[in-house]
Amino acid sequence: MSNDQKIIPHYYHKDYLNWEGRWELIEGHPIAMSPLPVPLHQLVEGNLHWEFKNALRTGCKECKVYLPLDYKISDDTIVQPDLLVLCKKITKPFLDFPPVLVVEILSPSTMLRDKNTKFSLYEQEGILYYLIVDAEKKIIDIFKLINGQYQLQTHSNQFEFSLTSDCNISIVLESIWE
Repeated sequence: MSNDQKIIPHYYHKDYLNWEGRWELIEGHPIAMSPLPVPLHQLVEGNLHWEFKNALRTGCKECKVYLPLDYKISDDTIVQPDLLVLCKKITKPFLDFPPVLVVEILSPSTMLRDKNTKFSLYEQEGILYYLIVDAEKKIIDIFKLINGQYQLQTHSNQFEFSLTSDCNISIVLESIWE
C-alpha cells in the first residue's frame, strides 16, 4: 500500500458561489443537480406550487411558497428543495433559516438522498413538514415533526397543514397528478 495521503476536498459556501450550473453541497461534498428533472417531475412540482400558492393566498398571507432556491443550512451544506413554504421574509440572496415545509419530488438519482440524508437534515433543522413525493407511483408521504422526530401522517385526497398558530391551509393532493 502506498504511503501517499489521499486528499478529499471539502467545499464551502464561498466555493459553491463560483460554480456554474445547479449544485447542492452536503457536508462539504458537491452534488450535481443535472440533468434537469423529467416532465412528470416538473408537472407535479408546478401543480403543487399552484395548490400551495392558492391555499396560502386565502388561508394566510404571511406565508409564501417558493420553487427551488438555495437553503444554506451551514457553511458546508446548501440544498435546493423542490418546493418550500416560508412564513418569514428572506433578507439575503439565499435562505438561512428553516422553512416551515419542504417538498422533495423523487427521481432515480435523488431517491436515496431525499429519503435518508435530507430526511435527517430537515428533521435536525426542525422543519415542521417534509413531503416526499413519488410522482411515478402517485404517492405523497407527509411527515410532521412531533417531539423532534418526523412521523408519517395519514391522509386521503386532502390534507390540512397547520403552518403557524394562525395559518392553517388545506391542500387537495389528488389534483397534483393531472
